[in-house]
This record gives sequence, structure tokens and C-alpha cells, in this order.
Amino acid sequence: MDAASIEKIEKHLKRTFGNPHIAVKARPKQKDSAEVEVAGEFIGVVFQDEDEDGSFMFEMAILAEDLD
Repeated sequence: MDAASIEKIEKHLKRTFGNPHIAVKARPKQKDSAEVEVAGEFIGVVFQDEDEDGSFMFEMAILAEDLD
């Protein structure tokens, strides 16, 4: 994922969730995705959509212990 795409996604997520602490960071070993963090804490991964050029998918796991 290139720097321009990462910047666009980060701006979109900040605007959508109203949170200036969201950061999207390149993954050194994966070129098709980037990590999403909130205030330095990992929350999920953004992948390039293989079916639609220029689109992305955000995946976030919610663990049972996080729901307590």
C-alpha cells in the first residue's frame, strides 16, 4: 500500500470516527495492507480490496475480554 493511499485512508477514518488520534501505518512485510492504531494501540488492519480497484476493507477483531 503506497503512502498516498495510507494518507487518504487515515484522513477518512479520522473524519468518519471523529478521532484525531487514529493513525494508519505501513506494514513492513505486507505490501497490500496497513495497520490502524488509536492513540498508539493497534485496533485493526486495512486491506486493498481485490475486487474493486481503489477501494479498501477495514478489519477489526473484538475479543471477548475486551467486552467486559
